Amino acid sequence: MSVVECSEVSADSVTPAFVHAALVGDGEIAIVDVREIQPFDEGHLLWAVSLPLSRLELRIDALVPRRSTPIVCCDGGEGLAARAVARLQDLGYTDVTELAGGISAWDAAGYEVFAGVNVPSKAFGEFIEHQTDTPSVSADELAAMFERGEDLVVLDSRPVPEFRHFSVPGGVCCPGAELVYRVGEMAPDPETTVVVNCAGRTRSIIGAQSLIDAGIPNRVVALRNGIMGWKLAGHEPLTGETQHAPDPSPRSLRQAQDATAQIAERTGVTSIDMETLDQWTSESDEHTLYLLDVRTIDEFGAGHMPGSVHAAGGQLVQSTDSWIATRNARIVLIDADGVRSTMTAGWLRQMGHPNVVIFDLDTVPEL
Repeated sequence: MSVVECSEVSADSVTPAFVHAALVGDGEIAIVDVREIQPFDEGHLLWAVSLPLSRLELRIDALVPRRSTPIVCCDGGEGLAARAVARLQDLGYTDVTELAGGISAWDAAGYEVFAGVNVPSKAFGEFIEHQTDTPSVSADELAAMFERGEDLVVLDSRPVPEFRHFSVPGGVCCPGAELVYRVGEMAPDPETTVVVNCAGRTRSIIGAQSLIDAGIPNRVVALRNGIMGWKLAGHEPLTGETQHAPDPSPRSLRQAQDATAQIAERTGVTSIDMETLDQWTSESDEHTLYLLDVRTIDEFGAGHMPGSVHAAGGQLVQSTDSWIATRNARIVLIDADGVRSTMTAGWLRQMGHPNVVIFDLDTVPEL
C-alpha cells in the first residue's frame, strides 16, 4: 500500500505508528534521514539511511532509484524533512512524506532510537558472534603468537585504502567477500592458523565466521577489536603496506565454489538467469531493483553489466545502507564465479533482505 493511501497520513506527513507498521511489513519503503551526519549519529531510526539535505540530489538516484517508492523523510523537528519532501517531489518522486514530529515523536511513541552509523550491519555482527561463538584472540595473544613463531596468516578484511593506511605487521589485504575466494592460496596447509582482522569488530567477526561456515580445515579466529585493539594494546601498526592476497588457483576456486554451494543451500541463496534479469529490469518501475557488482574494482572496471554499480561484498555487508535505502527491494549481486556473490547474499538474507539473488557474469560472454 502506498504511503499516501494510508488513513494515518496527511497530505505530507505520516505518524510514527504508520512508519513502524510499514517497516515490519513486506512492502517497499525508504526511510531517509536528511540531517547532517552528526545529529544522525546521535540518534535515528534503525533502517534509516543518512542522506543530508545538502547532498540529497547527489545520492538519491542511487539510493532510491524508483520514483514511485514510498519515501519517508526524517529530521529532528527543525523543518529539514519538509524541505526534503518538496525537493524530492520536484525531482519526480511521487510518494514522499515526512515523519510527523521527527525523531523526538518516534521516541515519544515508544519506538527505539539508535546511535551510530551502519547500525544494522554492526548489530548483525554482534548477533552472529553471540549466536555462533565466533572464536577470537586479543592483540596481546596475537603478538605472543608472532613471538612464538607460530604458523599463521593474518588476513585484513578491509578495502585496500584502509589497509594501506595502517595494518597489523605481516597482514595481507583480503577484503571481506574475498576471504573464502582467496584463502586457499594464503593458507593451503590446514595447520596454518588464519587470523582475520578489520578496523574494529564487525568485519573481523563476519570474515572469520565466513571461513568457518565455508568449512576450511584451518583454525580460524578474529582479531578482537581489530586494528583499534592492536593500537590500544600498545602495538605499532604498519603504514603503506600493499601486499594483497592472490587470485585463486583453479583448484582453490573449485574448493571455494563447493563450499559456497553448501552455504547457498543452507541460507536459501538462489541465482537468476539473463531472462529473469531482463524481466526484473523491465519491471523496475514497479519493483525497485539494485544491481550490485561484488567483485574487485579492477574486475568491475574491466567489464560489467550496464546499470550495475560496484559494491565490494564485504563492504556491502558492513555498510548496506550506503547502497540500499529501499526495504524489501530486489537485490541482484553480480559475480563471475559465484563465490563472493553467494557469501554476500547469504549474509544479506540473514540480515533481513529476503529478495537478494545472485547472477553469474559468465553467462554473458561478451562482457
